[in-house]
Amino acid sequence: MDIRQLRQFLAVVDTGSFTKAAEAMLVAQPSLSQTIKGLERELGVSLFHRIGRTVRLSEAGREFEGPARLAVRDLDAAKAHIDRLRGLQAGRIEIAAMPSPSIEPLSSLMASFTLAHPKIAFAVDGTFTAEETLEAVRHGRAEIGFPGSREPLKVKDLDVLEVTAHPLMLARPRSQTPPGPAPVDPRALAGTRFIVSHPGSLMRAYVDGLIAEGIDIDITAEVAHRSSILPLVRAGLGSAVLPSAWQVFAAANDVEMVPLRGAPALHVSAVSRPAGLTPAVAAFLGTAARLGDSGLLPRTEEGSLPQP
Repeated sequence: MDIRQLRQFLAVVDTGSFTKAAEAMLVAQPSLSQTIKGLERELGVSLFHRIGRTVRLSEAGREFEGPARLAVRDLDAAKAHIDRLRGLQAGRIEIAAMPSPSIEPLSSLMASFTLAHPKIAFAVDGTFTAEETLEAVRHGRAEIGFPGSREPLKVKDLDVLEVTAHPLMLARPRSQTPPGPAPVDPRALAGTRFIVSHPGSLMRAYVDGLIAEGIDIDITAEVAHRSSILPLVRAGLGSAVLPSAWQVFAAANDVEMVPLRGAPALHVSAVSRPAGLTPAVAAFLGTAARLGDSGLLPRTEEGSLPQP
């Protein structure tokens, strides 16, 4: 078994096709097929179910995917360390992030890091739950994950860096009068229509909790892509609960965000493998720690607002 076999195996996994994988790897399709067959013979199992022109991972293939990704990642990390010693200032950081952390703090972190390391590129993949984000790091699909959670994250098998926290706020169509400084009492939301994301986020859990408490809230829309929430609020379809990091984007969409009394904060962490990080990833985590400690990514208490 060699790294070429692993890379071509993962290319088939990522593209879902032997033909597309061959194009991505710049090899002939028959050659790639023979490589995969050789890998299967060596392992003694079938890694794919071949259905017409498409392929699906077998159970053995699913088990093999994670270790294969980690092996490729470790080799890339070793090469990156050597490249750094030779003065090479290039590379790519692969990130998995939930929607709200993708807005902040990730935007600020990437902007700050790029100032010091302009030749490092980013690849950011979207995830929808904290567990999905952690699994992306565990299986090597990402080097760093940015999940959001109700409480500070604690994970035994990954390194966790607490980055920042954003209290949940009420997003609603902008009224003629500016919102007052006092937080909105959740009980006053009775009779309000809400736009929510699918289950799995803190914001959805908060709204579901209010409904469970007997507050008469109507869910008028459930959307998969949270980027569509603000436009829907602006259009008058309903209100929404979003982290305070969305305030700048809410203002641009003519949506006002007001505090919610007693609302929890979305805690954002950076998670990574304990060892084998590339120099670029290690430096990026250093940027996250530095900005968090400096207060440029302020931590907030539940129910409070970050200072502008």
